[in-house]
Amino acid sequence: MSTTPLKKGYTTGAHSSWAFKSALSSFILSGDLCISKTNKMDNDDLDVTKGCEIVVTITNKKEDLELNSLFQKPYILESKVATMELYAGTGVGVVTKKGLKPQKDFPAINPKPLEALSKLFYEMYNKEENLYASISVTDGEEIAKQTANSKVGVIGGISILGTTGFVKPVSSSAYIDSVKTEIEFAVENEYETLYFTLGNSALEVAKKHSSEEAIIEIGNFIYDSIKIATDLEVKEVVFLCGIGKMTKVYQGFKNTHNRFGVIDFKELKQDIEKQLSFSVDIESTLTVKGISQELEKHGLLEELYKMITLKANEQIKLWHKNSNVKAIILEQKEVLGW
Repeated sequence: MSTTPLKKGYTTGAHSSWAFKSALSSFILSGDLCISKTNKMDNDDLDVTKGCEIVVTITNKKEDLELNSLFQKPYILESKVATMELYAGTGVGVVTKKGLKPQKDFPAINPKPLEALSKLFYEMYNKEENLYASISVTDGEEIAKQTANSKVGVIGGISILGTTGFVKPVSSSAYIDSVKTEIEFAVENEYETLYFTLGNSALEVAKKHSSEEAIIEIGNFIYDSIKIATDLEVKEVVFLCGIGKMTKVYQGFKNTHNRFGVIDFKELKQDIEKQLSFSVDIESTLTVKGISQELEKHGLLEELYKMITLKANEQIKLWHKNSNVKAIILEQKEVLGW
């Protein structure tokens, strides 16, 4: 087994702060247009922004800036004697809907990075002058297609994110934060029923029943996603996944990724015998799909679906007693006509 330490990285917010400080330092010396660039360093996380080029431009003439083409209001940074208008440059998104931490019509720069930039400007600039700045990301509009930005109304590029400044290697925190952002957005936009999906098949089914804004792809983070929805008092959650993943949920898996364990087929066999009075040959059928096919031959498929969804819903209630979740197996919809 490799003992090589995993590489951590830094957020887009941290890199933007460094580039901003560099550009502002140069502007203080030259009094003219200054551009500073930095590349977001590699790390061992699943991060679509790894390696992207972040560009900060500072000038005393707004026309020098290359901006996101959407209408936007600038953030106003202040020192003791100066002000700076901060815009989303090309490749950085503008918020077009309510429900996110950056307000509608403002650059998609989250509060912590914005706070860091404000502090730098306040501490560094003491000349009475009005300045203009932008944060851009090279190819940011293409990178954003790999994120949920367009769904939540961040248009034209990526967001400038960060809380601590660090990206933890192979951490789940970034994905869960993204899920939380999407849930908060849906709640703020008054969607009473949200759809939690695992996989493309579940996503396509959910699209037939709901606006995409109310559909949250939760990956394997079952427990965490339902907890967020419960804490935010979401009125109803329809949870959709295949029979295999749903079996793991009823067996108590808070995360259904294979690295957290596999289905206990002996337990499944015992439950089928107890609930359906049928003995499954698990030695020759070591998949849930195979078991369902065997039960279908004996007219027990619908009963199997009912058993698994009932137990999954009971398990979810054990985790979060105040949750309003309805678990549905994808295959079950064909039987129940959902």
